[in-house]
Amino acid sequence: MVTSKDMIAALATPVGTSAIAVVRASGPGTSALTKAIFGEVPQPRVSRHSDYRDRDARLLDDVLFTFFEAPNSYTGDDTLEISCHGNPYIARLIVADLLARGCRPAEAGEFTRRAFLNGRLDLSQAEAVMDLIHARSERALAAANEQLRGALGRAMERIIAQLVNITARIEAYIDFPEEDLPPEDRRAIQGDLEILIQETNRLLVTGQYGAMVREGIRTVIVGEPNAGKSSLLNRLVGRDRALVSTEPGTTRDYLEETLSVGPHLLRLVDTAGLHEAPSGLERRGIEKTVEQARDAHLFLWVVDATRPFPIPPTSISALLKPTNTVVVFNKCDLPGVPLSESPVAFPHVRVSALTGQNVDGLIDRISGFADSCKTEIGDEIVAINARHSFALERAKSALLVASSKVVGREPVELLASDLREALDAFGEIAGKVDSEAVLDQLFATFCIGK
Repeated sequence: MVTSKDMIAALATPVGTSAIAVVRASGPGTSALTKAIFGEVPQPRVSRHSDYRDRDARLLDDVLFTFFEAPNSYTGDDTLEISCHGNPYIARLIVADLLARGCRPAEAGEFTRRAFLNGRLDLSQAEAVMDLIHARSERALAAANEQLRGALGRAMERIIAQLVNITARIEAYIDFPEEDLPPEDRRAIQGDLEILIQETNRLLVTGQYGAMVREGIRTVIVGEPNAGKSSLLNRLVGRDRALVSTEPGTTRDYLEETLSVGPHLLRLVDTAGLHEAPSGLERRGIEKTVEQARDAHLFLWVVDATRPFPIPPTSISALLKPTNTVVVFNKCDLPGVPLSESPVAFPHVRVSALTGQNVDGLIDRISGFADSCKTEIGDEIVAINARHSFALERAKSALLVASSKVVGREPVELLASDLREALDAFGEIAGKVDSEAVLDQLFATFCIGK
């Protein structure tokens, strides 16, 4: 059981040799711990230079140390941060000495968990700390910073305040039936619920963008055999990742690579060529293509510009839409190639995977697709994760049921129950939930020292 009554300590930087390592201790008693080690408790947030000597007075290192006084620290408790040389052996000796002086080893994510429990962060901000650590693109970093600064929390506060107001009005008729209250205005309640459902939908829409910025834009390359899919993969990756041959059907399985494309992270998947009535190993390859396609954010439909425009197999055609597909006319470097255009309303670009001609134009198309999925809530960018989506779907379902009961003029007691269920679901996003198991699971994904 985690308790903020303990002093905890851990290495706060990754394990490994570096110029600097940071060791962190936090909890009640940290002020006395600081004085015992360094002979003083300096002014908060002012770094001091000192020798670090262990309990046996052995010199361990030449360090900088900073004391953060509660509640104005990361965790909300008194906190000591020690910057030592980045020799893993030195860092281990300092951590061992802190443990010998009364600290216990921090659990995974315990510093951030204490920040949440002490009201320094809401739960969505705590999750943003991990997003910030793992951000691998400019857009992922921006989304994490927005959430860390409370963008989602503020959106939830507005929604919860509106729902609390509606619930209070409903419950007034339940708790004070004899009072001189104005008549129930079910039309007004219905309108307020519709606004809440719309706001919930706006947040849910940001889930796709959230998945793309955190995990990368899952981009599946599809097309007929020998259209140049593997050549395009190699061109975008910048090396010969896929085997290329003039023989059709060379790719029998899918290949996946991760790369940066402008401000975005791209998870690029090359797949087997699509055509009707395949047999044997080719059929299994196409089945895998369809499996990959089901989870795609974006399709690059590669078309051989020297041939008539193809019709994809029915197994894939239903997934290709103008909103999620870019037609890539390849081999445009060949002499005599007509200025082919898609006969359907798909955005398209002409490239040469062999020479790299206009690949920058394709990259711009990919970036434009990702940015088009971005949703602003007010002036802020919100990008929810899977946990948020689950809670929002629960809340939306309860609100829809409540709305139907208003229309059906069912008793207000039944309506109030649905509204409280929606409040509980919304509360899970910001962290107003008493479930210890939920918190244990969430913070277990953090690294030690954070």
